[in-house]
Amino acid sequence: MNILCIGIIGSGTMGRGIAQVAATAGHEVVVYDNRLEALEDARNFVQRMLNRQVEKGRLTDAEARAIFGRIRWADALAGVSGCQLVIEAIVEHLDVKQAVFRELETLTAPETILATNTSSLSVTSIAAACKHPERVIGIHFFNPAPLMRLVEVAPALQTAETVRDQCVQLVGSWGKLVVVCKDTPGFIVNRVARPFYSEALRICEEGIADMATIDWAMTELGGFRMGPFTLMDFIGNDVNYAVTESTWKAFFHEPRYKPSFTQKRLVEAGWLGRKAGRGYYDYGEGATPPEPTRDEKLGRAILHRIRTMLINEAADALFWGVATAADIDLAMTTGVNYPRGLLAWADELGIQTCVKAMDELYDEYREDRYRCSPLLRRMAREGRKFFPKGES
Repeated sequence: MNILCIGIIGSGTMGRGIAQVAATAGHEVVVYDNRLEALEDARNFVQRMLNRQVEKGRLTDAEARAIFGRIRWADALAGVSGCQLVIEAIVEHLDVKQAVFRELETLTAPETILATNTSSLSVTSIAAACKHPERVIGIHFFNPAPLMRLVEVAPALQTAETVRDQCVQLVGSWGKLVVVCKDTPGFIVNRVARPFYSEALRICEEGIADMATIDWAMTELGGFRMGPFTLMDFIGNDVNYAVTESTWKAFFHEPRYKPSFTQKRLVEAGWLGRKAGRGYYDYGEGATPPEPTRDEKLGRAILHRIRTMLINEAADALFWGVATAADIDLAMTTGVNYPRGLLAWADELGIQTCVKAMDELYDEYREDRYRCSPLLRRMAREGRKFFPKGES
């Protein structure tokens, strides 16, 4: 199918970003929102972003005008009826999304692909609301969509292979790096990244190190762009906590994803991070950033613990067939800018070293959150690597 027109449901941060991406790739785009003020805000925002691209010399004025001219703004859902692909990017509530997909099915042609940008809900459940669920798929962009290259394509249980293949090819033609993953909670990135936050919180709660020291260890010694507490404040503690809680519930209260009371209390206090002026750190005028304890031995121990938990989570995602080893590493280096692919990092550190570290944590705490992935243990026993020829 020749996809000429892309429909976007929702003009919020993700919707407007995806619209800009599709229009830049040459598609006609229709953005729907039932709130006129939201449409106007999105329209002005996209205009500003394109003007900024012109100022930076990345687009000519004519190119920017052409991109903006390919986007139409609709306050009636019927406005997307002529599109060959419709991408929903609205609030993360299953019943709301299902209602939208039921209505979309009555408005669009039978061959129109219906996609959801959900990051935490079951694509299979969304598809189940449709009479023809085989045309429903998850296409998860990262924020900001025009800048972030990674896109997770998550077929529902019912999705036709042809629909999956079309979406992979199309999104790839937009200059995105596409990874295909199983429809499980959190897909790749939001699942595998959980220990970056949760283990940092655990280390702090135990009094092993303070927040500034943990952030210092992960950035200065580990090479991560942001430490976990700085990053949670940047994301918003309400957002980060909600993703953790939804992942924990979706995995039937799996101990590895258990939320932290520390973060819950910050959310209850309204200390949501940078946007609130206070989170783990104080961002108020005149506030002095806390100084880390620059103890390299302590820092490397913290880094080793958090990194091992991340590697274990990545190995478990591979064990359960969420994605290929290459796609898991690609997702983590491009989706959250990790300094190395976690599975390649395991090869470098030595898989036996990772298993030993996990077993030491389990022996210390006797909690299921520290159980070693069966795949990691099996590979250590057999002397195998995730990328035996260094093809990560």
